Amino acid sequence: MSRIVHNGPTDDHQARGMPYSGDPEGGEGFEKPPLKTLALDAWHRQHGARMVPFAGYEMPVQYEGVMAEHVWTRTHAGLFDVSHMGQLIFLGDGVDRALETLLPGTLQELKDGRLRYSMLLDENGGIVDDLMATRRGDHFYVVVNGATKQGDIEEFEKRLPRGIVLDHMKEQSLLALQGPEAAAVLEGLAPGVGELSFMQGSMFQIASNPAWISRSGYTGEDGFEISVASNVVAEVANAFTADERVKPIGLGARDSLRLEAGLPLYGHDLDRETTPVMADLQFAIGKRRRMDGGFPGAGRIVGEIDNGPVVKRVGLHVDGRQPVREGAMVLDREANDVGKVTSGTFSPTLQRPIAMAYVPLAMAEPGTKLKLSQRGKLFQAEVTAMPFVPHRYHRKPAGA
Repeated sequence: MSRIVHNGPTDDHQARGMPYSGDPEGGEGFEKPPLKTLALDAWHRQHGARMVPFAGYEMPVQYEGVMAEHVWTRTHAGLFDVSHMGQLIFLGDGVDRALETLLPGTLQELKDGRLRYSMLLDENGGIVDDLMATRRGDHFYVVVNGATKQGDIEEFEKRLPRGIVLDHMKEQSLLALQGPEAAAVLEGLAPGVGELSFMQGSMFQIASNPAWISRSGYTGEDGFEISVASNVVAEVANAFTADERVKPIGLGARDSLRLEAGLPLYGHDLDRETTPVMADLQFAIGKRRRMDGGFPGAGRIVGEIDNGPVVKRVGLHVDGRQPVREGAMVLDREANDVGKVTSGTFSPTLQRPIAMAYVPLAMAEPGTKLKLSQRGKLFQAEVTAMPFVPHRYHRKPAGA
């Protein structure tokens, strides 16, 4: 465990369209650092995984095929290794107030064991990363993106108020069990886990090993994320795959699932040039924060909430069968470039191409017809509401 005490402000690589970012550092003229391996690296290879560079790690992109794995997750239960993500603990007096100086979420009101989606913002309101924050007793457990975790830690270290302690949980692995049969599978291994509602977590035991389990995920399906010690993660993974309802799933299907669910991917659909309002994520900014501010870029962000952003992230249905990929241009009626596609794939569920793009606010209304340009070819598209495929999160009835 890496401890930092803050003393003041000081399928193939695209898997048929899967955005992938090898190591974010380096580039032309620079020697890239060697790829890291996951604690389950040998386990993945034994299960037939095809490994690719992703976020500085060797990661499984697929096992039997992206389409089959996507469909399996939508109908049964898929096991994902997301241990490249950064698992962080924040401790100290007033840790919720301290985190609110960098995140726009309402953390002070968050109940014990509850998760909240939020974003680390720069001083202009741009998104440094998106993340999940959970109150766990006297501390916060925060999961950040794998490709950005080192930079996030540096940002927190530099900008958090005096006295806040950050622990990087390097010895922990993170699994995700997603799909309509995930709850039944996990209940058999961790009795009582079915009582969790969406965005709620608690400690359990799996195969006699302590596990922090939250009812959350990145596929739009009901599911769970499971944090366990890396020295027992293979035992836990084997306990899951011993159930015939569970298969290991790679990054390719993870990407097509999250795109169908309308969920943005950092480094593709989100970056420092994008504000939460431009990204259509203003739901993550609570009423108190909108009124009181106190987070980076508050003036700009509240102004965009009130008056509308210049551009907005939208979903697109694309005509034909050929997917339109990241980087394709959005054209207006005069064939001027006015926006850009940030994610695109062929939807296995809908059996048609879908995409996300940033377009001018005047073109963001569902039903708007527009054209896309990719490698000299034009595509007809229509703005549509997201998610493309309805979410199936497990929410308890009000008052339950």
